[in-house]
Amino acid sequence: MANRIVKWTGIGLLISLAAIQLYRPEKNISASTPASDIVTAYQAPEAIATVLHRACYDCHSNNTKYPWYSNIQPVGIWLADHVNEGKEELNFSEFGTFTPKRKLKKLKEIVDEVEEGEMPLESYLLVHGEAKLSAEEKSMLIDWAKGLAQKIQMTEGAQLK
Repeated sequence: MANRIVKWTGIGLLISLAAIQLYRPEKNISASTPASDIVTAYQAPEAIATVLHRACYDCHSNNTKYPWYSNIQPVGIWLADHVNEGKEELNFSEFGTFTPKRKLKKLKEIVDEVEEGEMPLESYLLVHGEAKLSAEEKSMLIDWAKGLAQKIQMTEGAQLK
């Protein structure tokens, strides 16, 4: 009796695993970079653009580079959810459309997250070692975000309270 239960449970799991492969979450891939992208809208220096694209854009833009294993479910579902959460928190592709106050808030959060070592996430770095920020890159990114915040305060009249 126990062998039959184990056998049918295993068959059920295999069928479920095979069936879930038919579900394909929508991929976060855009054809072009919009004018509202932070790199474009604020003419970020090449070094900043490189760091942002390498360490941030997979989860925080409209253009994710998907690894091969994203086609295996339920990993693909988890990745899609992770990317959607990242974009909800901060989407660099839409940064130029934010209100001045929201821009300042997001820039402050960038500074805080990078200073505290919260971004990029450790779980992301386990598979994407190239996204790890050096001390120099962290400093450069923090200085740039602070400078951009000052520029937005001056040009867009925003104040963060």
